[in-house]
Amino acid sequence: MHVLVTGGTGFIGRFLVPQLLKRPETAVTLLLRENYREQPLPPPLRPLRTQFNVVYADLRSFKLTAQSVRDAAPEAVIHLAAAGTTEPFLPATTAIHHNLTGTLNLIHACFEKQHKVTQLIVARTPGELSGINTYAASKAATWEFCRMYARTRDWPIHGGMVFQAYGPGQPQQTFIPAALQAALAGENFPMTTGTQKRDWIYAEDVAAGLLAMLGAALSPATTVDIGTGITTSLIDVAHLIYKIVNRGGQPLPGALPSRPGDAPTQTANAAETGTLINWHANTALPDGLRQLCHHLKSQEDSLLPRIEIRNSRD
Repeated sequence: MHVLVTGGTGFIGRFLVPQLLKRPETAVTLLLRENYREQPLPPPLRPLRTQFNVVYADLRSFKLTAQSVRDAAPEAVIHLAAAGTTEPFLPATTAIHHNLTGTLNLIHACFEKQHKVTQLIVARTPGELSGINTYAASKAATWEFCRMYARTRDWPIHGGMVFQAYGPGQPQQTFIPAALQAALAGENFPMTTGTQKRDWIYAEDVAAGLLAMLGAALSPATTVDIGTGITTSLIDVAHLIYKIVNRGGQPLPGALPSRPGDAPTQTANAAETGTLINWHANTALPDGLRQLCHHLKSQEDSLLPRIEIRNSRD
């Protein structure tokens, strides 16, 4: 099988691409924006560069998108690329151009201009269900178009609803990395009341769940929940992080205002996912946080010799 991945250099893509390359008889192509010609790949992908192909396009351009899909000639496409994943209150026009227009261009390139594509998996977010920011609203609108094309033209478009992902390489401004950074520094962590409950899923499990969708017998427009089915409140996650790190400091719930309209609970239907694709997440939240903490501490340790050398020269 030949698989084309958009957003392969992003947070989830850095876990998905290595797993995809391990699949037998699988060829992989990444669709990257043109500016990546001059930029180094993320560290997890650099040693693997000889194992995948790359095509370049801006998804906002149908002409460039169609050319890249034609050049790649994939049988399956995993669409991770999106604007606003870590800055969800981006301008509405930016969200629409990248997320809605970009996905529509990809859909038409896959099914009107390229007839080899047998499956398009579109990454979704549970934020679509509450729509409290421009990112979530643009993703919700995008999925409505996906559903329309899947149902009216029988195109094999499937949604992978990714719940609260975390793991190494996640942007620092998101909740778990920010709390870990404060805990590792022995500082207090100002936050909202933290009563919101989320389904936290380790990034490696997200990648495995999306890959389990490849080739699955799914009806057009089916969405598969990629989560654990277990919810934990933000404040409980913060306390667990400080307990694991054990360097002092504490969470400060209520120090920041809550966001109006924020969903109190988001939970994946893990039982239905198991039925649809015969897959379940493997990493419990405490284990995932320990792995992440170990990763960050190892990064700290790798910097110490450089700091000592630099200080000795001052």
